[in-house]
Amino acid sequence: MEDSKKIKLNFGLQKIIFFVAIVLFFIKLITWYITSSLSIFSDAIESFINIISGFIGLCSFYISSLPKDNNHPYGHGKIEFISTAIEGFLIFFVGITIFINTFIRVKYHMYGIFLPKLDYGIFLMSFTAIINYFLGFLACKIGHKNGALTLIASGKHLKIDTYSTLGIVIGLILLNITKCIWIDPIISIIFSSVILYTGLKLLRNAIAGIMDEYDKKLLKKLSLYLNEKKDIYWIDLHHLKVIKYGSALHVDCHLTVPWFFNIKEANHEVKKLTQFTEEKFGSKVELSVHVDACSNNHCIFCLNHFCQGRKKFFPKKIFWTLDKISNSKKNTPIKVD
Repeated sequence: MEDSKKIKLNFGLQKIIFFVAIVLFFIKLITWYITSSLSIFSDAIESFINIISGFIGLCSFYISSLPKDNNHPYGHGKIEFISTAIEGFLIFFVGITIFINTFIRVKYHMYGIFLPKLDYGIFLMSFTAIINYFLGFLACKIGHKNGALTLIASGKHLKIDTYSTLGIVIGLILLNITKCIWIDPIISIIFSSVILYTGLKLLRNAIAGIMDEYDKKLLKKLSLYLNEKKDIYWIDLHHLKVIKYGSALHVDCHLTVPWFFNIKEANHEVKKLTQFTEEKFGSKVELSVHVDACSNNHCIFCLNHFCQGRKKFFPKKIFWTLDKISNSKKNTPIKVD
């Protein structure tokens, strides 16, 4: 699928998520009004954050899809981390608000006030959970397929919202059966704790992206793929770094080639490495390769058995592990496994 079609599909789904979030918020608000349940009120407030998150996601999609310019040579993908950070902060703030509100209102439950029309609440909350899960599943599936971080974040958020809502529904069923009024504030406290954890986790991920934190999972995936595609003239690969700009990737690495290669031959190897990388991660990968010349010490793991300049015996093929390719030392021989 072309990038323009992917962007259009991602943006369209994000718009659906935004408008559905508005509808579900009012359904939960009405449900809280007719039941007076603290746990439903907590879920309704969390749904209001979904609306804000949906709007932020729409803005993020628009900005991140803008082409590179003189002021933004690496594109606008970092906006996705900023939008995630805002969403995480809002979720954390709502969790604190719900937590405090529950303790303020819990005194009303000391008098054994019965919550009316819980059967309506159970039905309506179950309906919102089904809608949220379906949208969350679809958003995660398309987000992973198209490499859309904002859409993946929205999908995960909706799934978490679904599990929380189901927990509330189970609590309401128990409340309806046992008539134990304390179940409601307990559920609200548990739910607010889940919201706090979700907000902190989103903030953590956003800060990691903004600070270009070491992505072990992504680097390991890249190292495994490069081992499969390793060419006999790719003697050593080191100082590999991956920086994420939203769904775009900027890869820096040092590639060691035979010392007798001319510029044209070395450039040919760089093109092959770039092509293989793009095949795995798509056209949004920007590869920057620094070429190094081999030395006599590299002979022990050089795969070019026909090299006329070989000075040392080749004992065994090495595997480019994560530690080896991320090593920042230039032209350092790697110990044979």
